[in-house]
Amino acid sequence: MLIRVLRAHLGPYTKPIILLVLFQLVSTIATLYLPTLNADIIDNGVVKGDTGYIMRIGGVMLAITLAQLICSVCAVYFGARTAMAVGRDMRASVFDRVQSFSAREVGQFGAPSLITRTTNDVQQVQMLVLMSFTLLVAAPIMCVGGIIMALNQDVPLSSLLIVVVPVLGLVVTVLVRRLRPAFRGMQVRIDAVNRILREQITGIRVIRAFVKDSHEQDRFGVANDELTDFSLRTGRLMAFMFPSVMLVVNISSVAVLWFGAHRIDSGGMQIGALTAFLSYLLQILMSVMMATFMFMMVPRAEVCAERIVEVLDTDSSVVPPSAPVTELRQHGHLELREVDFRFPGAEVSVLRQIAFTARPGETTAVIGSTGSGKTTLLSLIPRLIDATDGQVLVNGVDVREIAPAKLAETVGLVPQKPYLFSGTVASNLRYGKPDATDEELWHALEIAQAKEFVERLEGGLEAQIAQGGGNVSGGQRQRLAIARALVRKPEIYLFDDSFSALDYATDAKLRAALAQETAEATVVIVAQRVSTIRDADRIVVLDEGAIVGAGTHHELMADNPTYREIVLSQLTEQEAA
Repeated sequence: MLIRVLRAHLGPYTKPIILLVLFQLVSTIATLYLPTLNADIIDNGVVKGDTGYIMRIGGVMLAITLAQLICSVCAVYFGARTAMAVGRDMRASVFDRVQSFSAREVGQFGAPSLITRTTNDVQQVQMLVLMSFTLLVAAPIMCVGGIIMALNQDVPLSSLLIVVVPVLGLVVTVLVRRLRPAFRGMQVRIDAVNRILREQITGIRVIRAFVKDSHEQDRFGVANDELTDFSLRTGRLMAFMFPSVMLVVNISSVAVLWFGAHRIDSGGMQIGALTAFLSYLLQILMSVMMATFMFMMVPRAEVCAERIVEVLDTDSSVVPPSAPVTELRQHGHLELREVDFRFPGAEVSVLRQIAFTARPGETTAVIGSTGSGKTTLLSLIPRLIDATDGQVLVNGVDVREIAPAKLAETVGLVPQKPYLFSGTVASNLRYGKPDATDEELWHALEIAQAKEFVERLEGGLEAQIAQGGGNVSGGQRQRLAIARALVRKPEIYLFDDSFSALDYATDAKLRAALAQETAEATVVIVAQRVSTIRDADRIVVLDEGAIVGAGTHHELMADNPTYREIVLSQLTEQEAA
């Protein structure tokens, strides 16, 4: 999976990578040549006392060192730029894929996991790319080059490499194989910590209301301890790796000095050659250590890459049409034909054989007990989810065939849980219509009964709104969400229990103003409050996912026991009449 992710995202950066490899090659060759020059200075300059030779070769070494420094800087520059670009592209890919998900896929992964995959997981792969460009590219060049140069200095002494390199490779392999499952466990537990923390921040009012601070602290403590334990376990393995590698390096250095001294004593090699050989041995082992450092990162990056690919390989259940319809002949016409909806793996459908028609100038209300499928039904119209059977038609065309932009332009949804984005009142209202004038915004606020409280805010339309609308009340948030839909002026309005946080007086004023504003549009209202929908042209009664009645308020009161039971649970017989 890691190779697949890297191949897909490194492709556009072939030229910088080629330049990077060339700079690393020149830098490594220069590094490898320096010990040979040093040996030459010792054997032909220091031993013979030739100061001029020392100065001359020393100057060459300085020039090579400068060239090596320049090439290293250039290699790091191209490596860093490419790694950051790859990280940016991966985040964009994951974000774009998540944006295409329906509510089903988002629920499947969970918001905390998607956030972790987009940030932490991508960062781990990005870090691997960066370290590969700065360390791993040079490691094989230095290892192979070091072996060649060591053989050039003394062949018999080079036989030590036959033992040293495999032993070092074996130590690294054993440790890396144990690191991979540890890193997978870490990422899963990071997800758990994110999930619990997100729940606690979002539900802070509920926690305080039920005095569950200690309980939530314990929950977080358990998840935090599990992450800590896994991190410590992984850290111990990583901590054991470097001492193991250094043990092999130091034993190898001692062996070289021991056998090299005997070679010098027998006249088989010179002092400078031993010095150079020791340098090459250290370079070879350092290259293996660099590879070791990379191998420590590979298991975690591989796990992260798998999690990224899971997102990228998940297709949305809401598939954009191959030949989208961009022009609709009818205006504001909505029809559901024998619609069924079932979640994957569920034994029972959430909706069964739903069929009704809503026309321009009419208000259609949907009412039912909790869990009867009202919100699910409304979600089918703007294609937040797709029906598993039947058809949802907007202006005579199946919503699955309409271009997403055109469908969004035609249908305006005010969700059950209104969400405001961080910014200003104006930026939130213009979310669906960026070119809306201030006059249009104030008009929408007036209809939504929000003009008065917005005028009181410091800055008016430019008043700051916190993430999620946290600095305004629930009723104000609902009214701003309604105003946002009104600014767009769609042909079909969908209100998903959008008046529940309003008092009765504000609710009545808002509905009266809406009736005039949406006189030529199609309005579908989902509500629990009977007073909100009793004047609708048509009321659809849902019970356990099926329509059990449809008609006006008085018709349903007369012959529909389900509707009558809902009404009498809120109103007296006299009020209902």
